[in-house]
Amino acid sequence: MAVEKTVQTNQMDFDFSAEPEIETKTKKSKSNKDIKAISVKNSSKAADKKTGKKAKASVAGTAESMAAKQRDISVSEFFAKNRHLLGFDNPRKALLTAIKEAVDNSLDACEEAHILPDIVVTIKQITEKKFTFIVRDNGPGIVDKQIPNIFARLLYGSKFHSLKMSRGQQGIGISAAGMYGLLTTGEPVQIISRTDKSKKASHYHVQIDTAKNKPQVMFDEDCDFELPSGTQVTITLEGKYQKGKQSIDEYIAQTAMANPHTEITYNAPDGTTYKYERQIKKMPFVPVEIKPHPYGVELGLLYKMARESSSKNLSAFLHHDFSRLSSHLANEICKKAKLSRNARPANLIMKEAEQLYNAISETKIMAPPVNCIGPIGEDELEHGLRRVVDAEFYASCTRKPTVYRGNPFLIEAAIAYGFKTESQNGNGDDDKTPQMELKRFANRVPLLYQQGACSIHKAVVDTNWRNYNLSQSKGSLPMGPVVLMIHIASVWVPFTSESKEAIAHYPEIIKEIKLAIQECGRKLGMYLRRQRRIKQEMVKRGYIETYLPFIGEALQEILTLKDEQVKTIVSRLKEVLEKTRQI
Repeated sequence: MAVEKTVQTNQMDFDFSAEPEIETKTKKSKSNKDIKAISVKNSSKAADKKTGKKAKASVAGTAESMAAKQRDISVSEFFAKNRHLLGFDNPRKALLTAIKEAVDNSLDACEEAHILPDIVVTIKQITEKKFTFIVRDNGPGIVDKQIPNIFARLLYGSKFHSLKMSRGQQGIGISAAGMYGLLTTGEPVQIISRTDKSKKASHYHVQIDTAKNKPQVMFDEDCDFELPSGTQVTITLEGKYQKGKQSIDEYIAQTAMANPHTEITYNAPDGTTYKYERQIKKMPFVPVEIKPHPYGVELGLLYKMARESSSKNLSAFLHHDFSRLSSHLANEICKKAKLSRNARPANLIMKEAEQLYNAISETKIMAPPVNCIGPIGEDELEHGLRRVVDAEFYASCTRKPTVYRGNPFLIEAAIAYGFKTESQNGNGDDDKTPQMELKRFANRVPLLYQQGACSIHKAVVDTNWRNYNLSQSKGSLPMGPVVLMIHIASVWVPFTSESKEAIAHYPEIIKEIKLAIQECGRKLGMYLRRQRRIKQEMVKRGYIETYLPFIGEALQEILTLKDEQVKTIVSRLKEVLEKTRQI
């Protein structure tokens, strides 16, 4: 709009300035003074016209000027500007996200080192908006040279290329928390880590250089540490502490629920200490890293893997670089693709890669191995649920592993019925029926936000809970004092965003969640029907106990029986009526 306006103004100036020139040629009677004035005016208009052209040139960009502005964008610069993508979009959620990332790292480190985790989380409120939190674990510790990169460099880690179940995936979490703390308070991340009891602990202060996505070490010295090995992380950031749903308190409780082998001590900002004792004194199954499954590899990735492979022939490449491909099956795929088994993978062209890709999709290949994922387990699920929820009935199930896009995953579910609500404790209306509480987990990590966007929520809502004696409105969770826990374990959980708050709607995942829900639902339905029958029988028992004495008195009057005879008849009647009842 601004450019068009400038052009129109210049055109008007040109038309207007042309008129006096014609007049000077036709009207000779004008004086020299007038002619001089007109000349000055024309010169002024010409200058204005020239200035307008320069203004137009300054507004319109050229290829050269645009090229001069183009430069690399650091990943840390991008996420510093778009921190909401990582879960740092408001102070309350930012504090929760930062603590979650630190706890996840601690649990992963302990389990990988086969150590039963002892986690201590402490939150201190400095000012109204400023908080400092400390997360300490008894893990294996971190070697000195890796500390700056782990805590002050985005997309740096060991889990992204590893196909096995882990809480962290991208190498963003804890370094993003440190970056958020630096942006909001200017304070660096403080780390104390010790790898061996015979060595001193290392004490670092690090911060991220967002322009280069590189760590800056502000402080480095040896220090004492109370644990023989472990790591302690301290981050100061802008946050907000608030109890209730989607709070840090709820996150800690749900983490304890999904990790019964962990002992967690939580020191809240209000001075309250919560301790979740270890329920199981054995390590959970430790996943084993696997190779990519052929069904989960797309054409471009297959071509890239072949070009970068160190295998000397195509058959060896398929056999060694993928899971579930024997030498015999690899030769069969080469034959289907009409490619020589002895061809060098590094010399593969795109057309040949496409032939290989199509041959793989046409070949029946065994599902990937499942030792790369570790379920919580049915008994452990129930233990974890009992740890947090006091209820009348519990049920759990673990589905068999299956695959989406070549990635193994499994679904677990646990349900608790009959827990006491606040209203039942005297704080509200006793007749009000609560809505089901849905607890979502991915690789043992609680998911507290974006419930409506998650495939777990969709599967629960789409299940017909009336079959299991629970009332339900269309498109909503069922009503009742029920806690439902759903856990997905996978080598690569398909989160909908970098903040890892909701799981994508893959049909295979939704189907497995529904099957797990139905298995627990059937157990719940049997329990509720049995409880209903027992309640009805209690009512019948009340009738018997109420009216039998009157029957005895009537028989005594009609048959002129003695008191002892009446007692005997009433006792026999009671036994007969109880035997005829069906429970």
